[in-house]
Amino acid sequence: MPAPIHILQQMGGVALLSLFIALIPAAMGIAYAIRPTEGRLALIRPLSLASLFAALGGCMAGLINGLTWAGSRGESLASVAALAGIAESLVPLFVSFSALTVTWLLVALGMRRRTA
Repeated sequence: MPAPIHILQQMGGVALLSLFIALIPAAMGIAYAIRPTEGRLALIRPLSLASLFAALGGCMAGLINGLTWAGSRGESLASVAALAGIAESLVPLFVSFSALTVTWLLVALGMRRRTA
């Protein structure tokens, strides 16, 4: 099983950018949990959408690259190398969904602090 750092080294620019964008809402969630304001909450909503779209774009770019690689080498999609490439394309979705889960839990904490 490849180490997480190996997966990051194999990712292309689009996937890495989508990972970076996925972490921006989490940073805003931390800021909101510390000092909840309407402005920060209003900013988290579009950043969450941007994170989702970046994750989908990163995943699709990975799938395109994996399928192109398999097609250019005549590999079956059931081969281990092709499946590993397709599995790695799911990393941006996993990271983005995980970061958004943390983000919105922090928003819930900030909302609780704001009303208390």
